[in-house]
Formats: sequence, C-alpha cells, structure tokens
Amino acid sequence: MEYGLIGAALGHSWSAPIHKAVGGYDYELCPLPTEDEFRAFMAARDFKAINVTIPYKKAVIPYCDEVDELAAGIGAVNTVVNRDGRLYGYNTDYAGFDYLARRHGVTVEGRTVAILGTGGTHDTVAAWCRAHGAAEILTVGRRGGIGVLTYAELMQRGDAQVLVNTSPAGMYPENGTCLVDPARFADLQAVLDVVYNPLCPELPQRARAVGVPAWGGFEMLVAQAVYAAQRFTGQDLGGDERIAAVHRELRRQVCNVSLIGMPGSGKSTVAQALAKRLDKPFVDLDAEIEKRAGMSIPDIFAQQGEAAFRRREAAALADISKEGGQVIACGGGVVKTPGNNRRLRQNGPVLWIRRPVAHLAMSGRPLSRGRSALRQMERERDPLYASIADATVDNTGTLDDAVAMALHAFEDVLEN
Repeated sequence: MEYGLIGAALGHSWSAPIHKAVGGYDYELCPLPTEDEFRAFMAARDFKAINVTIPYKKAVIPYCDEVDELAAGIGAVNTVVNRDGRLYGYNTDYAGFDYLARRHGVTVEGRTVAILGTGGTHDTVAAWCRAHGAAEILTVGRRGGIGVLTYAELMQRGDAQVLVNTSPAGMYPENGTCLVDPARFADLQAVLDVVYNPLCPELPQRARAVGVPAWGGFEMLVAQAVYAAQRFTGQDLGGDERIAAVHRELRRQVCNVSLIGMPGSGKSTVAQALAKRLDKPFVDLDAEIEKRAGMSIPDIFAQQGEAAFRRREAAALADISKEGGQVIACGGGVVKTPGNNRRLRQNGPVLWIRRPVAHLAMSGRPLSRGRSALRQMERERDPLYASIADATVDNTGTLDDAVAMALHAFEDVLEN
C-alpha cells in the first residue's frame, strides 16, 4: 500500500474520495480489527504514508522514529509518513478541528467545554481548547473515573457552554446514537461533533432542535485530509479556500436529497428526474416498503392498519437514509412519525414538493379519500412539512420547471 487509512473498522470512512480529490493519488482503506494485525502492519512499514483512526492514534506513537512537537504534546498521531524507512508522526486533526471551529465562529475562550470521549481525538480537542483559552475542560466517558465524568454526571451539572463529541457515538452504522441531551444545558452556546458520517449526526440535530448552533465533522475531515496530503506529498495544496471548495464538491456527491410532500404531489416523478440530473440513484421509499413486506401498501393498510405501516416505513427509512448519495422519494405521511425528521436530515437536504389539493393524484393512495379529506390532511401535515424542509419546490408547472427549481434549491442549501 502506498497511501491509505488504518483503523479497527472503516466501513464508515469517506477518506478515499477525499484524498483522491485533494492529492490525486490512490488511497486505500486498510481495516485492522485486532491489535496483533495493527502491530504487524506497523512493524512491516510497507507504505509511503498513512492516516490513523480509532483506536490507534495513541498506539501508533511508539512505532514512529520522530513525532513532531504538536503531536507529541497532544499524545496522538493521525498521520504517519515513511521517509526512507523512517516513520514521522504528525497530528493534522488539530488543524482540522481548528478549521471547523473557525469556519463557524465557535469560540471557547472563558467558557466551560465538555469533551465527550476519552480517545486520541479527545486529547487533540483538549489541546486546542487549552490553547484557545477555555476556562474549564470537562472530560466525559462512559465509565467515569479520576478526572472523568460520566454522561449522567455531566447532565446533572448542566453547566457546559460548548459540547464537543470526539467519541464514535452516532457514527455509521450506529446512526441515531446520542450520549447527552443538549436541552439539559441551560447556557449551551455551540455543539461540534467530529463524527462525519452521517453528515449531520444525532447530537448536532438535537442541539439545533433546541436552538443551539451545531455542526458535524465532515468539514474537519476534509480539512485534516488536506493538511495530511500536504505531509504526504510535501506540496502546498492551498488553504481555507481549497478546503471549502473540496468540501462543497464532496458534500454534493455524498449527500442525499429527500423529497417530501402530500400524496399525489409528484414526488416520485420529480425525484426520478432529479436523480438523473444529479447522477445519483433513485430510491422510492414506498416501493422499498412493499418489497420488504411482500405486499402492496393498500394491502398493508387493509390487513395491518396505518400504525403497522408507519412502523414499517420508519424501519425502511432508518436503513435507507443512513446511506449517502441518493435521491429519496418519501410517502406523504413520513413526517407523522417522531424521529423520521432526523433520519431524513442526517445526510442531506429535504425538499418539500407542493401542489394544490385540486391537482393531487388520488388513485392507489389509501388515505386519499376525496378532496375534502385531502384538504384536512393538508392542514394537518403542512406544518410538519414546513418544519422539516430546507426548501420548497412548486410543482404546478412542467416537470422541467419543477426539476430546475429542485436543482436550484439543492445547490442553494449546499452553499449555505
């Protein structure tokens, strides 16, 4: 292997396309599930340069012939370069986290910061917080201990002003996991989560729901990859503007676009055309439910009732939405189930396809029992659609018009 990533489990990783975009070289994922495999890999030194992720950021240090001052001070290495058989260790997570915080104006000076997780990335973030004047840094872990709070103890205190998740909680495929409730912190001012897959993990979503600015770690991942690639190649690959440009393009590729709206509003038709324009696969959530159930949606409603259908719908959405790079057409009632909003938003924007009730198709839709019923449904659901959607697409004109508006809305959301 020339360039790549090592770690215990790498099924969640987007590092390969990022490094390809940044440095133009091939980049391999090399999972090393056991410590024996890790030790054998490092002893062989059969690589030009690697990145290191959970759980080996500390364990890799003894294999390095030289560790730069920043990485040594932190006690964690995530980048190793092989120069003529000698291994040089660096920490580009620090600069990546700095970019994420600067990009969104997050400051810790004079504030109490709670860092969730106790691994190598915790040490990196703690070093950054100390350098930037944090008044108090709280370390939080599952077991607690000397100098470490449990999550329950942290929420009992309730005094954290900035939360940073450095644990793998919420990382694919365990989407939806969240270790603390942001609503329990009276003076919470910002949340940063180094988890990057999904794009917006559960913790930032819950923070945003209570009005706290919050971001996931995809920008940090891109930034640290740019800094790592500079170590790999010895070349200046550009600063903040380069990171922002690579982030925008890669986010465009890996994110989902989910379409919601009333039954018969044309979601599936628009989604299919939009998928072709974006070169993304199209997924019809209703079709997936029918495939899993082995029966049609009208039959599910008739034989099992709406509540059973909603459970099937939520389960299918949980599986589908955790994957990236798709255009997903959802059923009209997907917004009725608590939690579906976060499932839809975790990996990309949500577009609300709108069409007047008088023009809604009704055939084959169990709950579309006349215009009067549809108007009542619209009154009930419109507030739910509005609360979830990132943008609205009018579908009263031609299909081309609707797709053009959807494309514009998608690009606008990505820019902002």
